[in-house]
Amino acid sequence: MATFAGTLARETSPHPVSRPRAQAGDRWIFAFMAAMFILLSLLGFVPDSLTKIAAVAAGKRHHFPLIMHIHAVLMGAFLAVLLAQAVLATTGRAALHRRLGVIAALLVPVMVVVGIILVPTTYRYVWDAAQHAPAGMRAELQRAVFRRDDVMLLQLRMGVLFPLFMAIGLRARKTDTALHKRMIILAVAMLLPPAIDRILWLPSTLPASPLSAELFILLAVSPMVIRDLVRSHAVHKAYLIWLGINLPFAVAVHGLWGTTWWYSVAPGLMMV
Repeated sequence: MATFAGTLARETSPHPVSRPRAQAGDRWIFAFMAAMFILLSLLGFVPDSLTKIAAVAAGKRHHFPLIMHIHAVLMGAFLAVLLAQAVLATTGRAALHRRLGVIAALLVPVMVVVGIILVPTTYRYVWDAAQHAPAGMRAELQRAVFRRDDVMLLQLRMGVLFPLFMAIGLRARKTDTALHKRMIILAVAMLLPPAIDRILWLPSTLPASPLSAELFILLAVSPMVIRDLVRSHAVHKAYLIWLGINLPFAVAVHGLWGTTWWYSVAPGLMMV
């Protein structure tokens, strides 16, 4: 009887041999996504930072403000925790995964606050340079201010959607683990444009349009989406939530990008 039952289970279960491998792929996709996000951040920020450090050493630019160093440390710590959590969950160490989750949850509001301080700090640096530049350089620096105005639209969207998607993911951690895992990854994907924009060998529509930033976010999350589509032949609700909330923000960013009205409003938001 036991032999017959085992044979029947093997015959009625789809792809019995490949199932363990597929399930392993399902678990490891989240660790892969976290590792890829770290790689993209390193590819973007390491060369850019080294170039700017050399410029500081040569006296061609001011030293980095302290808030920028704090931002970098927090982002690095958060991404490291994200990868560690993904690996721990994949390897079955749920208790340690949850302990690290407390650290990640505490980092999120701190990152948001630091971002709120960082955006006007860097904006005022460019603004002040434009106001006090020699006449021959003023036009170019004013264009830099306009570029900063446009980039601020992406920064504002990140500042709203990153904590919102994180909150959705964290709220679902006990009731819907599938939604929880995907929303955390999708939340972090919102932070990628600054890194991707610094990978100079990638094609870009910036500063004329934010289209490349949108497309690269979609491309960055595509491995996880494709994996889900292949395995379940359906779109997971996490992606519908993510796209549904993202869409009006994307429309607003594209609608305001490069407009005279936005250029007149942005400095006031930065209190300059």
